[in-house]
Amino acid sequence: MNPVSANLSTLEQFLKLTTAREQAISSNMANVDTPGYRTRDVNFQVEMQRAMDGNLPTLQTASFGADQSYATHEVNGLMERPDGNNVNLDREGLLMSETQLQYQLGVQLVKHQFHSLLSVINGGS
Repeated sequence: MNPVSANLSTLEQFLKLTTAREQAISSNMANVDTPGYRTRDVNFQVEMQRAMDGNLPTLQTASFGADQSYATHEVNGLMERPDGNNVNLDREGLLMSETQLQYQLGVQLVKHQFHSLLSVINGGS
């Protein structure tokens, strides 16, 4: 695989992973009032390393259907309310902002890759 394809493939996995994390955070926020709901998250560093090592199955589908465990884990150590729910909207809002910035960075890097390719195609002009 040439370096450009490898870079774009890595960036694709990066964007898929940030999307999966955003879905997990959105699900947490949507379930803030659901009794017994446990906060879920994606371990971004572990999953990105897994993707870079070529272990992609966990990122192929970013749906939160019957099998939610593909890239998420339950977050421990959060304060639990009497109804068993441990979602903290302040935490989720901060993580959502961080994840959106990561996604924007990924998009900018993809744009840069394509601009570099276009420059090469046009002879460097």
